[in-house]
Amino acid sequence: MFKSLSLCTALTLAIVAPAHADTWTLSGDDSKIAFGSVKKDTVGEVHHFKSISGSVEGGKVSVEIDVASVETWIDIRNERMQKMVFNASPKAMISAEIDAEKLNAMKAGDTTTVDVEGTLTINGNDIPIETSLFVARLSDKKMMATTDEMIMLSTKEAGIDEGVSKLMEVAKLPSITRVSPVTLRLVFEHAGDSKAAAAPAATMGATLASVSGDAKKGKKVFRKCRACHVADSDKNKVGPSLQGVIGRKIASVDGFKYSQAFKDSDITWSPETLAEFLKKPKSYIKGTKMAFAGLRKPEDIENVIAYLESESK
Repeated sequence: MFKSLSLCTALTLAIVAPAHADTWTLSGDDSKIAFGSVKKDTVGEVHHFKSISGSVEGGKVSVEIDVASVETWIDIRNERMQKMVFNASPKAMISAEIDAEKLNAMKAGDTTTVDVEGTLTINGNDIPIETSLFVARLSDKKMMATTDEMIMLSTKEAGIDEGVSKLMEVAKLPSITRVSPVTLRLVFEHAGDSKAAAAPAATMGATLASVSGDAKKGKKVFRKCRACHVADSDKNKVGPSLQGVIGRKIASVDGFKYSQAFKDSDITWSPETLAEFLKKPKSYIKGTKMAFAGLRKPEDIENVIAYLESESK
């Protein structure tokens, strides 16, 4: 399931980026990769991956999907899928070459359907797959690509059949279908169109210093973090509890095994430092094992920090 799914993401990346562009970036907040499953023959459910990142530079496509970010809206099921279904390779790397002459001529409001192909590399295997995508040019600096039809993917083809069997056994289910429908909605923006990227770090920090965000909205944003963290209790999950994080020294939660990168950092979590970290964790703390790509919108960062502060009181 996921192998074909990830490759379709690569194909979308390949077609939405005009060849003359310097850098196009996937908008994780506007994009979604969803897949369905049916258990006990009659119970249908829809899941998705929360962490998708990618870019196209100089005609070279690179995309990464964090399969550990699978979201089923049930914490224990998320954990089981991470350990049993998607444990062989926590990430998939995709590469493709673009040939976008047809799309270069598109104007805002134009749509087209394109047959494309690409390659997914996972577990040392290169997997070629072809598909058809519906593309819409939303503006001069924004493109959207969606699946033209649902993609039906078998768990055997994806190499996760054994994991699904384990999941079925642990959950005591009589059946889980071995074919899943998959849909894609992927939006790409030209780098120059990103207000978040253009905002100076100092200005962002100054804005957040007063924690003026909306905690209620921030709680919704925090859904992106729930697979690994909680903020309303001192329970550690895949990541440490974030309850009381503001004002706390980095790597100081008892009972949690931090990466060496965190241990070597000399940071106290304030609204300013959290803002910089949440914007792009891997850039702010080099060597972190945290898979989350970051929040693109300054208002999301401001709101989630307000929520973290509200749970710290």
